[in-house]
Amino acid sequence: MSPVSVGSVTTKVNCRRLTLPPGSVTLSLPVIALFPTMLRLLPRVALIATIALPLSAAAQPDTTQFRQCVATLGERARAEGLTSPAVAQALAGIHYEQQVIDADRRQPEFVDTFANYLERRLTPERIAGGRVLLQQHRALLTQLEQQYGVPGEVLVSFWGLETNYGGFFGKIPVLNSLATLACDERRASYFSEELLNALRLVNRGETTPSQMVGSWAGAMGHTQFMPSTWLRYAIDGDGNGRVDLWGSTADALTSAANYLQQIGWRRDQRWGDEVVLPASFAYDLAGRQRPQMLSAWRELGLRVDGDPARSLALVVPSGHRGPAFLVGDNFDVILRWNRSESYALAVGLLADQLVGAAPLKVNPPVDAPRLSRAQVEAMQRKLATLGFAAGEVDGVLGPATRDALRRFQQQRGMVADGFPDTPVLQALGVL
Repeated sequence: MSPVSVGSVTTKVNCRRLTLPPGSVTLSLPVIALFPTMLRLLPRVALIATIALPLSAAAQPDTTQFRQCVATLGERARAEGLTSPAVAQALAGIHYEQQVIDADRRQPEFVDTFANYLERRLTPERIAGGRVLLQQHRALLTQLEQQYGVPGEVLVSFWGLETNYGGFFGKIPVLNSLATLACDERRASYFSEELLNALRLVNRGETTPSQMVGSWAGAMGHTQFMPSTWLRYAIDGDGNGRVDLWGSTADALTSAANYLQQIGWRRDQRWGDEVVLPASFAYDLAGRQRPQMLSAWRELGLRVDGDPARSLALVVPSGHRGPAFLVGDNFDVILRWNRSESYALAVGLLADQLVGAAPLKVNPPVDAPRLSRAQVEAMQRKLATLGFAAGEVDGVLGPATRDALRRFQQQRGMVADGFPDTPVLQALGVL
């Protein structure tokens, strides 16, 4: 996915659905959540009651409910000064995209196995293509590393994973994507703000709705910037007086370098390194929330070069049968671009292989179960029922869920690696 920096939010609009007996209509009322000190903004927000059609009709594009949601967002845009004819025309042309909702529910970063995820992304073709581009853009990449501290192979790695080096930008009108997600209850507040940011770009004349074609999530250009990231970090890298994230490689890579530097990239550090763990390793030490100094990891038998005082965390994406990585601050920066550990590891590993690093010492297991969001949600609920708090039931195997799994595994006498392999899932009754 793309950088997801969020602009300042003054109001949040969510919908609570009140489901009536079969055959009845469903009422959906926007709920305006305001910080106490911001109640004076209430008159700026349109309070529009919307009526949804029955489920069979509501699943179709351009339902009454969707159009009224867009109307509400349009009122908010006008209240915030986005009043150009281009914005009005853009709002009038927005359509519902069911494929966006479908894609949101099956993001591979959160449901695929680590083995499958890497196999599909670190292909020989992508590695070879990236090496060619490293040489082709050497002068630009050297300049960017000197100015921003981000190595060229890291920028090319992001480029390769986001759009296959510009081979596929996405094919969905960005305003449609953002409006569809803004009117969906799962992440309405975030995508409402991103839609407004996209309209700000249109209002300023920086791009047009017809140019804004991208991913299902509304990300755009070679490195798939969200509108908020474009507004804050995009740079005219080729010096022609405008930012073009689709047509200008220099603009896209310069903007990516600026973004990474601004959110904390350390020029003096690597993203991380693969390590081989001793047979008797205590896996309850793993997890990004348990960093230790490199000197402490070395005392435990882990071998990696670097500053002994550097703080590093251990990540085991496939459990005790797979590879292990010591990761640092720059790994956290990559996670701000995309919060999936699999994605962040893929960025680092592809970057390393672009400059000649060897493949993994330990390959991830290919027989690991591939879990759907619904199965992860079931696992989270079961862990909570058993007294192991797993955080929000969101279908994402995040740090809180992995911690809960470790405690469950310890109680059952299993290897406490926080990984939901088949025996763990069977013990939880998920498989």
